Order: sequence, then structure tokens, then C-alpha cells
Amino acid sequence: MARHMGRSWARALSARSGRRPRSRRRDHPRTAGEWRRWFRRRAPRLPQGWRRPSWLNVRTLAGQVFILQLVIVLLLIGSSLVSLLLVSRRDTEQEARNRCLSVATAFANSPGIAPALRAPDPTAILQPRAEAVRKASDVDFVVVLNTKGIRLTHPNPERIGEHFIGHIGPSLKGHTITEIVPGTLGPSVRAVTPVKDAHGKVVGLVSAGITIAKVQSLANREVPIVLGAAAASLALATGGTALVSGRLRRQTHGLEPVEMARMYEHHDAVLHVVREGVLIVDGDGRLVLANDEAVRLLDLPPRPEGLNVTDLGLDPQMTDLLSSGRVATDEVLATGERLLAVNNRSTDRDGGPPGTVATLRDSTELRALTGRAEAARKRLKLLYDAGVEIGTTLDVTRTAEELARVSVPRFADFVAVDLAEAILRGEDPAGVTAASELRRTAVVGIHDDHPFYPLGARFTFRPSTPQARSLRSGRGTVEPALGQAEGWRSQDPEHTARVVAYGVHSLITTPLRARGVLLGLVSFWRAERPEPFEEEDVSLAEELANHAAVCIDNARRYTREHTMAETLQRSLLPRRLPEQTALDVAYRYLPAESGVGGDWFDVIPLPGARVALVVGDVVGHGLLAAATMGRLRTAVHNFSSLDLPPDEILSHLDDLVTRIDHDEGIAGGGAVVTGATCLYAIYDPVTRVCSMARAGHPPPALVGTDGSVEFLDLPAGTPLGLGGLPFETVELRLPEASHLVLYTDGLIEDRDREIDDGLHMLRAALAHPHRDPEETCTAVLEALLPDRPSDDIALIVARTRVLQPDRIAEWEVPSHPSEVSRVRAAVARQLADWGLDELAYPTELILSELITNAIRYALGPIKVRLLRDRSLICEVSDFSSTSPHLRYAAATDEGGRGLFLVAQFTERWGTRYTAEGKVIWTEQSLPSGAGPVTES
Repeated sequence: MARHMGRSWARALSARSGRRPRSRRRDHPRTAGEWRRWFRRRAPRLPQGWRRPSWLNVRTLAGQVFILQLVIVLLLIGSSLVSLLLVSRRDTEQEARNRCLSVATAFANSPGIAPALRAPDPTAILQPRAEAVRKASDVDFVVVLNTKGIRLTHPNPERIGEHFIGHIGPSLKGHTITEIVPGTLGPSVRAVTPVKDAHGKVVGLVSAGITIAKVQSLANREVPIVLGAAAASLALATGGTALVSGRLRRQTHGLEPVEMARMYEHHDAVLHVVREGVLIVDGDGRLVLANDEAVRLLDLPPRPEGLNVTDLGLDPQMTDLLSSGRVATDEVLATGERLLAVNNRSTDRDGGPPGTVATLRDSTELRALTGRAEAARKRLKLLYDAGVEIGTTLDVTRTAEELARVSVPRFADFVAVDLAEAILRGEDPAGVTAASELRRTAVVGIHDDHPFYPLGARFTFRPSTPQARSLRSGRGTVEPALGQAEGWRSQDPEHTARVVAYGVHSLITTPLRARGVLLGLVSFWRAERPEPFEEEDVSLAEELANHAAVCIDNARRYTREHTMAETLQRSLLPRRLPEQTALDVAYRYLPAESGVGGDWFDVIPLPGARVALVVGDVVGHGLLAAATMGRLRTAVHNFSSLDLPPDEILSHLDDLVTRIDHDEGIAGGGAVVTGATCLYAIYDPVTRVCSMARAGHPPPALVGTDGSVEFLDLPAGTPLGLGGLPFETVELRLPEASHLVLYTDGLIEDRDREIDDGLHMLRAALAHPHRDPEETCTAVLEALLPDRPSDDIALIVARTRVLQPDRIAEWEVPSHPSEVSRVRAAVARQLADWGLDELAYPTELILSELITNAIRYALGPIKVRLLRDRSLICEVSDFSSTSPHLRYAAATDEGGRGLFLVAQFTERWGTRYTAEGKVIWTEQSLPSGAGPVTES
């Protein structure tokens, strides 16, 4: 309560006086921290930009060194001054003794002193002489005494005759004494010496004295010199300390003592705790430092510092590295059972002391982990490469070879792939079992002289073999030591003995299964690689086999479809060319490797010794393209039987393809544009006229008899199936023995070649007029056939022939019944000239019927033409478009039976329309021995 009242009173008093009471804590600091803050608040402000030197800061190492050196210098100066004072005092007393003694002795032994003491008035004689000596020697007094101690002389004459105050007993006995006695002017030193006569008797005494202060003043003159030297020493010490502290601060990078101590502690802790050995070697090859890890890793003796690296008992490689000082980066050296990764660097790169520092890291376990990681990386790389390199083609044998090649030598030294026969034929492998016969499809190794079964060998594995166990279980099987595998050796003891003698020591066999169906077996062998297969290698072998099995099964499926499509296509293509004499024809057909396409060609004999050449290409590949091609080829034959011109035939084909697209679009739920291109040409050996039209197909080439090559400029037309535009027929008269070349775009176009380049190459290959069609086909394919055709290739080379005039007979028949007999007679004579008398009667009947019909139903002149070719051809042409039809005549009909006679006497007959009208033609077989006569 009192304290509270006191505080209230203090506040009230301050309120009355208008001042706030002072804080006791603020005005009277008590702790060291408060005193520092108090002085800091009252310290004078330093100029802006001024920094206190580091050697003035007692917290820094430089400041502490400066304070220490300053204290040492001050102690030295103080001790020097004390020593000077003590020595000066001792020397002063001694100097005073020596001076008094020398003055007293010299005066006592001076001539005439002893006689003067016996004189009646010795004072008169000795007083002047004593004063003269006192003044000359700068002592305070020289007093002569008689043997009774009475002063005979004194600087103060009033004291002459008084008794001498002091001890004179020893001097009366002949001794000289000195003593320090107090005086009015301070302590003084006096000496008393006896005066002896010639007989050695003491006749008097002489005393000389001097104050110590009088002698000490001489020493005091040396003190300023000493103080000046001390001040100079202090200044030099301060400057030197500042320079040393500055250099020390630079060398310590501004670190404070506490920081340096902490850094050293951390450095020492890290150096001896870190799991990395550290060795420091000086320029002389001696070990300066080795931390605990280095001692452990190198098995060094205790406290190896100071020993030469050659005396540490290290391995030669490690000793050579440490003693040579060469630079090393993660260099792996073997030390005992350890593998150490060593880094070695020089210590004098930045001006440091000569030597090297080496770091050691135990990489034994790391090497093992690295080895396993490297093995895993290689396996992943192998699986990746297998995914890229296996299955590049849809060929079963090629895929099996790719599996073998990708595994050698990265996984095995030899690889053998055995497949069932059904797989190679593309058949369904549902019946393949572990007991099925397999065929060696691929075998690849690091050497070609391997002892394994050759390619094409057929065999069945015994149940005890690892191959049979693998086929039954569907899992991979490993035999690490084939020499001890009795089950494997029982397959063929003689053969397996050769395999073991060759050096093959380990085997992994795994089945090839795809979509749950067994396809075959793959065997991995090791011979030159010393390490055998292990269980963990089985998974890699199974991965390779599984991927290859899927690719092989895809190739099998493709082989089956490709075989079916190729079989279908070849069945739809001409197996042999029909007999005809208008053209000498050679052809080539090559299906694409990637799949059968829709290319087709045809040679169709037409009435009148003419021949039609057809080349087409259906868009797409596979069964659908082959089936569409077959339908188009059949349609071309049907349309050709109508003896239509090329443009009309292409129009009918265009309608057919449009209907095919429409029907397949409805069946497939959407529009499917099949599309096709076609070139149709008709050659007449009588007139040498060739009528041609094309629907989006490459133009034909005409090779003249002089070797010139011309790509005929035909209207391109639209591909079949687009519809809407008519086609145009072009008629050309071809030279005899010229070559007409028809082809598909697969010959001139490829993924690596443009059409223009292909046409240029084709022109160069055809520019040889003396080749026959077969030679021309061979030369063209050698020049233009790609290594791996991506599209079908169809090629026709036709050399033109001409039916000679002597094998042609023509008559103009007026439109009158009386002319029939004349024509019959002329025909009989012509047949007799050709040696065809056997055909005269039926021919006369045929011509009588045809000419009579023409006269009856047609208008204008009538023409009759006989052609002797492979058959006897009779043609009756008129200007009417009415065509006769074969029909049954009624019993009451007078006519209508003539065409029955024509059909009976001919092999075939028909009507061909021309621009002027029509032509009714018949063909009769020639008698045996009367073959066709043509010239080319």
C-alpha cells in the first residue's frame, strides 16, 4: 500500500511540476546490456559512409589480435620503465658511492695532506684545497677531520670545528667506508677514508658526500628517450597489427573467430563423418590428411599422416595415381576386394600449396547395382528393338528370321525357330500339338558352321526333351548345363554330342503361342558366353517369343489371305493366250508383295481376224479387289462378244462398276467407291487400224520399227465407276511389225519414284526395235521393277501382224437376186485357188442365204469378203442396221429356216455394227492340213 501510495505521490508531484518522473531504469542502467545500449545511444554519430576498421572491433579476430598486441606492447613499455627506474636507482647509488669514495680517497692520498694535519692551523691549509676539490668533482662536501672527529674543513665555514656526525670508527682503524644517510636535501651518500702518514698511521680522516638526487638527474635524462622509443614501438605495433589484421581478414574471407571456430568444427565433423574418403598429399608425396573413411577404405595404419604414399602399402595403381598427381575423374581402381571411384585434383590451381587432394568412393555395391541396372536397360532395349525389328513384313519365314537375328548376340549365341508346316502354308494351326512335326524355319548364330539342324529339316521332339516339356506346358524351360541334361541328349545322342562338343552349354526353349494356339518353338543357345542361362532369363525369352508369335500369326493370316487372293486372281486371269494371228503377244503379271491387287489383262479374239487387248486396274488390294477384277474381266468378255467399239464397251463397264459400288455400299451400310481404270484396244490385221479408248488408265506406248517410242495421246477419260462423261475412241493405223505396249501404273509408279521418271525409264527400255515381245517384257521389268513392288504389275507387248492381200477376197454385189449365182461361182473359184474345195458347197449355201437376206431387207450396195485365217471367215455387209435373228419357223411359214442352215454349217456367226450399217459374219473350220497362212 505504501509503495502504491509512493508511486501515486510521485505521479502527483510530477503533475504539479509539469515534468514526468524520470525512469530509474533509464537513468541508472544496471546490467551490462543496459550499459551497452546506454553508451550506444549517447555515442557520437559517425559520418555517413564511414566504417569502423575491423581491427578496432573487439568482436572481430583482427580487433582481438590488435588489443592483445597493444596490451603486450604496453606491458613491455611499463616493464621497461620499471626496470629502468630500478636499474637507474641502483646505478645512481653506486655512482654516488664510487664518486664519493674516489674523491675522498684521492684527496686523502694527495701530497701534503698528512703534513698539513700536523700544522698549527690545518684549516688554513686544507680549507682552500678541499673547496677546490669539491667544486671540481661536483660533490656536495669534502670535509677533513682530525682523529677526534672534529671538522677541519667544511663548505659552510661556520661548521668548522664542530664534531662530525657519523661513524668514523672503522676509518680510524684504517678502513674506508661508504654509507647512505638522510639529509636536509634528501638521501645522500658519503665516504670516509683515513689519511695515513709515511709510517701508515692514521693522522686524520677525509669525508666526501653527494646527494643521490644529484646523481639521479642524469638517469632522468634517459627517460624521454625511452618513452619516445616506447611510443614509436607502439605506433609500429599498431600499424603492423592493422596490416596483419587486414591480411588476416582477407585470408579468412572476413570470417569472425566464432565463425572460423564453427567452420572448423563443421569441417572436422564432415571430414570424419562423410561416407567418402579424403586424402591430401603434399608436393613431396607425403600424406598430409586422411579422414576416417579413407583409412577404412584403404586399410591405412593408425595416424598415417606424414608417411610417404609409397610407404602406405597401397595397390600399385592407387600408389601411382597418388604419387604422380595426375588428374582423375571417377576413375575406378581395385583395392583389395573393393572398387573405388577416385577423383584426384591439384591443390595449387588457385595459388594454394603444392600437392593433390583425392576423394575415394566405395563403388563396389554401386557397381553391382549399376550392373543390374545396365542388364535391365539392355533387356528393355532388346525388347524395344524386337518390337521394331520383328514383324516388318507379313512373311512367316522372314518374321522367324527377324526373331533370331534380333536375339543374336545380345541374348543368345545361337537361335533356332521351328514352326509347324501348317503355319508355313498359312493354314489354321488348331491341330498343332506337342507331338506335331516341326520344320526348322530359321537358325541364326555368331558363326555359320553351327552343329544344329539345318534349314528345312523336319523333326519331332521326344517327350523327355525340354522342347517337348515347353510345348506341353506352354512355358519357357531352361537347361543351364546341357552336358548333364539327359532328357535333351536322348533326342539324338549323336547329334547332341556334336552340339556339346561345339561348346554349346546352355539352353532356353519357349513355345510360340498366339491367341491361345500353338505355332511352334524357339530355342536360345549359349556357347561362347560363359555364363549360363538363369531362371530370370526365361521371362525375357518368353517376352520375345510372345511378341514374335503374334507377328508370325499375323503373317500366317496374311499368307492365307494372300494365297487365297492370289489363287483367285490367277484363276481369273488368262492361263494361256488364245490362238490368233493378228498379234504376236507376250505378257507379264507380278502381284504386289504387300497384297494381291486388282490388275488384269486379256487378249480376246474378235470376228474378222481382229484381236482385242485389255488392261485394267481395280482400286485396292485383297480378295475384294480380286473378285471385282474377275467380274470386270467376265463383263469385258461378254461385251466383246457383242463386237462393240471400245468406247461403248467402257461405257458398259462404267455402268457395271457403278452398280457394284452401289450394291456394296448398301450391303456395307455406306458408300464404297471401288473404282477401276481400263484401256481397251482392237486391232484389225486386214486394215492395220487399231481402235483404242481408255478410262483413267496410263496411255499405251507405240514402238516403231525404227526404235522410236511414242506414248499415244488418247483422251484420258474418267475412271470406271464415276460415270457422267462419255468415252472417246481413237483410231490409228499401226505400222507392220510395230510394238504396242499396254501396262498398269504399278510398272511406272512407286513410292520412291514419280510417274514422269517411270515413263522416262520405260521409254529408254522400249527403244530397241529388234527385240521380240518376250525379250521386250524381260528388259522392261529388269529396268523398272522395284525391289519390293507395292502394287501389281501387268504388262502386254504386242507386235502387229498384217493379213496379206492374197488371203483376202472381196466382191461388190448389186442389190438384185440374179447376182447371187455370180457371187457363188466367184467364191467357189477363190476357194479352189486356196485349196479349200471341201468348203465350197457349205460356203455357197451360207453366202446365198446371207446375200439373199441382204437383198431382201437392206438398202444400197452389198459387199462380200472372204478371209483365210485360222478359219474361213465370210462377211456380208450392207447399209442396214436390221440384224437377223435365229428363230423357230412355223410349219406353214415359207421362210425363216435359212439361219438354221447357217448355224449348222458354221462354228459361229454373228452381227457386227459399223458406222455405215452392219456386217454379218461366219467362221468355218479349215480342213486338216490347211493351217492358217499369215505373214508378219
